[in-house]
Amino acid sequence: MSNDDLYQKGMEIRRTLHGEASFKKSNTVTYGDPLMTNFIKVATTSVFGALWARPGLDLKTRALVVMISDACTGQEAELHIHMIFALKQGWTKEEINEVLLQLMGYVGAPKIREAMLVAVKVFAEYEASLKAAKKSPKKAVKKAAKKPSKKSSK
Repeated sequence: MSNDDLYQKGMEIRRTLHGEASFKKSNTVTYGDPLMTNFIKVATTSVFGALWARPGLDLKTRALVVMISDACTGQEAELHIHMIFALKQGWTKEEINEVLLQLMGYVGAPKIREAMLVAVKVFAEYEASLKAAKKSPKKAVKKAAKKPSKKSSK
């Protein structure tokens, strides 16, 4: 596969993992600076295009593996991102909690305590985003229902 092909595949995977709105925000807010644009181009090609796209594991499993790696190595900023990916891929809060507790015996309580603090924030943010998503279509429908039609305003 060429670098261009890997980059395109990586973009597809990033879009799938993030969701469209988060993907766009990430590209403009986090990766809008030229320095960060270079970073995400390389990461999209070499990490998402070459690793996440490999056959053998589905995205759900890969999201959990990467989340575990972040917890074990104390990468809190990345853990936040990858924990959201894991939730979006179908892992439950309970499963993630249990995974983190399991790791405590192998990587130590301090790292897992920090991971659990990230989880508290991520779970709250994720729940809030789900509630907001459920309310958005209803608000749009209510607003549309309140607008008088052009025929009745004549």
